[in-house]
Amino acid sequence: MNKIIQSKEISSQIFFIRGVKFMLDFHLASLYEVETRTLKQQVRRNISRFPNDFMFQLSESEWKELITNCDMLGANKFSPVTPFAFTEQGVAMLSGIVNSERAINVNISIMRAFVKMREFLDQNKDLKKKLDHLESKYDQQFKIVFDALRQLLEQENKPRNRIGYKISNK
Repeated sequence: MNKIIQSKEISSQIFFIRGVKFMLDFHLASLYEVETRTLKQQVRRNISRFPNDFMFQLSESEWKELITNCDMLGANKFSPVTPFAFTEQGVAMLSGIVNSERAINVNISIMRAFVKMREFLDQNKDLKKKLDHLESKYDQQFKIVFDALRQLLEQENKPRNRIGYKISNK
């Protein structure tokens, strides 16, 4: 393998939509060092290996939302075609059809990144359970502390206030 693929690099290319974590076809093609059209062509030739829970194509609205929220899509955000999204199982299945030494090594790195993400999420769940237990154990004097900690743990997308000149509608 020419360069070591960092887990952080892979983790930054894992997205969350429809309640599942996934990677996009053009990111995977880049990691495998093949063209995106080649990857898609191989997938289409072996479509029976990719049920809907392994791979799906993003809808127009999902694609637009992803473009809006992520600035690391590069020139791919101008593509007229929505990308394929591969879940963890779909990525594992790709190693069978993109059969190269590079694909095998990349898949190992990707699987490790998915496992690390799952472990991180599980740790946060355990911390939330412990907070709930402590909160029920102690009285109101610590309620403020628990509320502050809970706010830090929950990652809500709150609407941001506009910055700059505001025009009032009269």
